Amino acid sequence: MFASENRMTIAAGGLSLGGILLFVGLAAAALLARGDAGGGGDLFDAYVWRVTRFTLLQASLSTGLSILFAIPVARALARQATFPGRIWLLRLMALPLGLPALVAALGLIEVWGRQGLLNRALTTTGIVEPISIYGLFGILLAHVFFNMPLAVRLMLAGLERIPGEYWRTSANLGMGSLAIFRFIEWPAIRGLLPGIAGLIFMLCATSFTLVLTLGGGPAATTIEVAIYQALRFDFDPPRAIALSSLQVMLTGLLLLLLKFVAPPPEEGETSGKAIRRFDGRAGIARLVDRIWLALALMFVGLPFAAIAISGMQADLRRLLSEPAFHQALLTSAAIALPSATISVAIVALMIRAQRLVVSRRRHGVPARFFAGTIGASMSFILLVPPIVLGAGWFLLLRPFGDVARFAPLVVVAINALMALPFVHRVLAPAMATHAVRTERLTASLGIGGFHRLLWIDWPPLRKAFLTALSFALALSLGDLGAIALFGSQDLATLPWLLYSRMGSYRTADAAGLALMLGILCLIFTVLGTAGEDGTRGPRT
Repeated sequence: MFASENRMTIAAGGLSLGGILLFVGLAAAALLARGDAGGGGDLFDAYVWRVTRFTLLQASLSTGLSILFAIPVARALARQATFPGRIWLLRLMALPLGLPALVAALGLIEVWGRQGLLNRALTTTGIVEPISIYGLFGILLAHVFFNMPLAVRLMLAGLERIPGEYWRTSANLGMGSLAIFRFIEWPAIRGLLPGIAGLIFMLCATSFTLVLTLGGGPAATTIEVAIYQALRFDFDPPRAIALSSLQVMLTGLLLLLLKFVAPPPEEGETSGKAIRRFDGRAGIARLVDRIWLALALMFVGLPFAAIAISGMQADLRRLLSEPAFHQALLTSAAIALPSATISVAIVALMIRAQRLVVSRRRHGVPARFFAGTIGASMSFILLVPPIVLGAGWFLLLRPFGDVARFAPLVVVAINALMALPFVHRVLAPAMATHAVRTERLTASLGIGGFHRLLWIDWPPLRKAFLTALSFALALSLGDLGAIALFGSQDLATLPWLLYSRMGSYRTADAAGLALMLGILCLIFTVLGTAGEDGTRGPRT
């Protein structure tokens, strides 16, 4: 019974992997087949070199700034584990992960823009030249806003896995704050840095909406935006494919280098008792931690407050009664729900199939290749521009009639693929820990199929699955990359409607729509973090 069930799971995981590769491969092949649609130009001309340099520059700076800001904030959250409101600060750190980029851009403009809060305050002091949010500064600001909270949560999880015995020993030895960071906290963070830096770099290098909104002109153009321009305005598929290959090559090379920078984090032995930290209680340490937490709260919270204030000033009743809003909301829900469900189901199947293949007593080179391909596909999909996938499938479906009929299905598939890496990072650790704890006992008791799923797997994995589903829903709800090619009056999502109102300078309506999108994402974030205890110390 178990052998048959395992074979079916492996087959389903293989079909899922094959479906992903086929979907991406067919889109790329369709674009390559249209080589006569454009000359492709010289890939190594001055424009491409300038775009490549700017892409690497802004991604490197964004990654470095995000990590440098995240380390003291994560350390402060780990040391101050009992202050009131900690759970809401953690939820605030989770909110940018699923927030639509357009909503965040509006909030940042309200704070840092020419007429923003900061520039108005500087004008009162007599400073003539205000801060300009457009260009490299705005791109870095937006990327740090999105990725610093992500780095904080990943680092905080690593710090909370440090055994409680370490803290008792450090207290007995009278170790100071600097010594604790050097010998206990830094080794835990250092092992996580390559993975965190690689993920943030990929997100910044492939950033599309933020660069399109805050770039400010041709001088601040990335490879992703150049791909969009090559397809949307010039319709030059060979050039788009060449730029996509260049992006994959550069980012893949960096990830390969980061893999050898630091060793993987080591898990210390522990008795499993509750973790209690004794550092961070002194007046100076507590003051420093509060300063960092206050800076993080203002940096992340002020744009949300600005979105709320501007949105409340809009005519929300009129917006809520508009047929265009109703259609966009229904379209967004019809796309987000199936894409999030498909993404979670595919990742769960592939993780399970990967573990079954590797856990076999005799797994040869094909099995290792299959398992490695599953792991690599989760990161590789981040490097595939949604606009390339959409354009490729547009060409594939055009012979079958009006492409608009197939556009919703294509957008659902693309959004599901784009959520795979984030869903995988939520589910993979939880499913691995659960398998170690229950797999042998479940097999010895002969529990399988639906009964295992209902009584063994679902209760401990429910929170991880709901968290993954909530992030996938928020990511799909706020996506603009896939809908940028197919968006029209007949297929308009909330981000597309928001972008259209911004383009027509209807800023009040855009602020109201941004508030509604932010509220929806906040609801998903709260659901995804339900059950987290922010007022007690972490437990092993």
